[in-house]
Amino acid sequence: MRFQTYESTCDFEPVKLSYAIANGDALEVLSGMEHKSIDLIVTSPPYNIGKSYEVKTSIESYLSTQEEIISQLVRVLSNTGSICWEVGNYVDKGEVFPLDVFYYPIFKKLGLQLRNRIVWRFGHGLHASNRFSGRYETILCFTKSNEYTFNLDDVRVPAKYPGKRHFKGPNKGQLSGNPLGKNPSDIWTTIQEDWDSEIWDIPNVKSNHPEKTIHPCQFPIELVERCILALTNENDWVLDPFAGVGSTILAALKNRRNAIGIEKEEDYCRITAERVKALENGCLKTRPIGQAIHVPSANDKVASVPKDWENLSIFGERRGE
Repeated sequence: MRFQTYESTCDFEPVKLSYAIANGDALEVLSGMEHKSIDLIVTSPPYNIGKSYEVKTSIESYLSTQEEIISQLVRVLSNTGSICWEVGNYVDKGEVFPLDVFYYPIFKKLGLQLRNRIVWRFGHGLHASNRFSGRYETILCFTKSNEYTFNLDDVRVPAKYPGKRHFKGPNKGQLSGNPLGKNPSDIWTTIQEDWDSEIWDIPNVKSNHPEKTIHPCQFPIELVERCILALTNENDWVLDPFAGVGSTILAALKNRRNAIGIEKEEDYCRITAERVKALENGCLKTRPIGQAIHVPSANDKVASVPKDWENLSIFGERRGE
């Protein structure tokens, strides 16, 4: 196992936290890790869609390789730990294969229990022409046992109707909600919008996102933070076996957890180390958790129908002309 030079103790007052980035093959690195040493695993594995850092294979071969890695992940996971497995779809010749459906039996066979299937919705992405454009991915949350960490109070969101009261029964007239807020459910949106639709409506990392690096499909830190806050305690250990440019590591350190990342691309390991240093120095650019998603006003040029299109028949029909 090779940890490069990317191993350090970070000084986040009033605690010191440890992090490490292993530059190497996930299966090889995991095989050298201690049993039951990790409290939470959060990752987004390669989707087998031909990105620059992956070699596209048949879905059967892809899943077989992933099963070996997952078996090692289950081994290093503590008895009270959880795995959050974020995936999209594998597409072959226009046919969609929902990866969470294929992954579920692998985790189940290894004895894990599914606690949530979370929908992450985002507003931007590739535009399809022969099917509806994909705008969501899923996070499968598994636990190793019935005794697992879950800190609901740390991730509650504002209630839509905080003044609502019981209208019958022994508690009639009493407030029915929790003063700390409501459970955000398994479909999330942002704090600013009060999670009304209860969808994790967190922007994906595109060109104008403050966290954007050279990685083609990096994790937004905000997405990882809620998983970490709910499923670990301070000073716990968080692992990402496909660490990319370190979003999981940053989310862990930012919230006073220790972290290990495994990444085979050396450039991504270097970028992660630079981002951690920026976090330590207080100059890392991130999208604040729960920040409202910008919605252009009707007067913004980008939201107006271009003059070039005004004579097209479809716009005339919509105006009733």
